[in-house]
Amino acid sequence: MNTFGDTFRVTTWGESHGKALGAVIDGCPSNLPLTENDIQYELNRRRPGYSLFSTPRKEEDEVEILSGIFEGKTTGTPISCIVYNKSQQSKDYTAIKDTPRPGHADLSYQLKYGNYDYRGGGRSSGRTTIGNVIGGAIAKKLIEYTHKIKVIGYTTEIGTIKGDFNYYNNPEFFESDLNIQKLSNQIEDSVLRCPSTNSNEMNEYVFKAIDGKDSVGGVVEVVIYGLPKGIGNPIFNKLEGRLSSAVMSINSIKGFEVGKGFESSRLFGSEMNDEFYFKNGIICPKTNNAGGILGGISTGAPVVIRASIKPTPSISKTQETVNIKTLETVPIKIGGRHDPIIVPRVIPVIESMVSITIADLMISSGFINPSKLSNI
Repeated sequence: MNTFGDTFRVTTWGESHGKALGAVIDGCPSNLPLTENDIQYELNRRRPGYSLFSTPRKEEDEVEILSGIFEGKTTGTPISCIVYNKSQQSKDYTAIKDTPRPGHADLSYQLKYGNYDYRGGGRSSGRTTIGNVIGGAIAKKLIEYTHKIKVIGYTTEIGTIKGDFNYYNNPEFFESDLNIQKLSNQIEDSVLRCPSTNSNEMNEYVFKAIDGKDSVGGVVEVVIYGLPKGIGNPIFNKLEGRLSSAVMSINSIKGFEVGKGFESSRLFGSEMNDEFYFKNGIICPKTNNAGGILGGISTGAPVVIRASIKPTPSISKTQETVNIKTLETVPIKIGGRHDPIIVPRVIPVIESMVSITIADLMISSGFINPSKLSNI
């Protein structure tokens, strides 16, 4: 499957070392103000070479909109976008074409399809998330334009080091647009996109991994601020189910939780339950341990989710694999250009998949007019 969504649909295409990558977005209502700059901003957050912890592969990732926009607004027809690859070094992968890399999808793709593009992982490469971010940039613009919803992600853990900033320690940062903007600026000023006071300790942890020819992973928290009550459906179309499907479809993500998540299994019911009270005539939860979702439906409180990201599988250490032609166990040392940590670059991808999910559900639930936005 290369298409995600029911009413707001994003189809991604392209390979890491192919000519280009891109996305087609179908179901976006007409009259949404949209330019290439809106999409480029999000692509710049994802692109390689953005920080000292990013792969040295230099790609500008300049997006070109091919269809679906007229006079600066969406027309309601499919929006097609393209990003050309300009800095491939396919020769880096010739030596390992018959030796699947540990931790990569090389072997599973080879077994399933037979004809597998081994250059940089082909379709299984993290570079294909360019399409996710293109779709996510449009979805972000749509949900913020219509309902002022903001989706903000940041690093909370790197390896064994836990940061001191998360939603539950700092809920005041998610109580106004101004505070969220201040937090966003702080996140983007950090090479790990981490607002914790001990982020320098995390930086050193990554440097040590680099010195050891290794890589590290981490945990990302994402908060959806301003989501109306009533998004999501009971039983098989729950909001957390749709979000988990979206987030878990991203390369290298191995875990997902909502609100207190796995911690909730260690709490008493009296500690976990969010009691209710009246505030300005509205029923509100005193706490938000449920992460903004009850019964699969948004409560109006900020939605809080977390994703764990595994270490980058391409490392310089010598490992063992099997030559699929000779069936011999052989050593493998991966060359090329790779991130020692992909956590900060995955954040805009997670935000994108979350935004696509919210846009899709809001259109199907009638919160956004599926045909046009002329009344905005």
